[in-house]
Amino acid sequence: MTRGAQGLVRTAVVVRAGAAPLWWLGVLAAAIGLLPGGFTGRRIGVLAGAVLFLVVAAAVAYGRRGRYTALTGSAARAGKHDVLQDRAVTVRNWRRGHRWWLALAFLAALGSAFAVPAAGGMAVAGAGVGLWLKAAWLGRCERNDDALLWLRVDWLGTRAGAPVGKQVKAYRRTGTLAGDAAPGGARRR
Repeated sequence: MTRGAQGLVRTAVVVRAGAAPLWWLGVLAAAIGLLPGGFTGRRIGVLAGAVLFLVVAAAVAYGRRGRYTALTGSAARAGKHDVLQDRAVTVRNWRRGHRWWLALAFLAALGSAFAVPAAGGMAVAGAGVGLWLKAAWLGRCERNDDALLWLRVDWLGTRAGAPVGKQVKAYRRTGTLAGDAAPGGARRR
């Protein structure tokens, strides 16, 4: 990198990176969690899981939106020497940094099935849906502003997954054709 240049990563890609693994691990844990009867029984477990799914999805989707909005409003234009990180690299770094947390969430969801069948898995799946909804919201913001949001790679933290953490000072913006991800963090078609 040249002097003054920064490595930049897409904000929506970082948010969206955890959606698929959480969703699939949650669905798998919920399906396996239906096998034991649990203390409450399957019917109550599934109903409790449905409530947990909705609550967790809403909490994740709407959590910290004020911080995202504040950082979006103060976003500066990216420099011409800034290096934009590929979507695949961002997703891989997020998943590597969170692999033990994903495994722990899966095991906790399986373990909770002996008390309340399927509820833990549905909560984990709700977290995945919440991340996907937050990424979709960021995509709408990017389309409305006609600009993609980026942040410095070194501000993401050690696990590459804190797009609104304390260390993030500001976002950068580019045109909508920059990078290999569409608004919202999905693959560009």
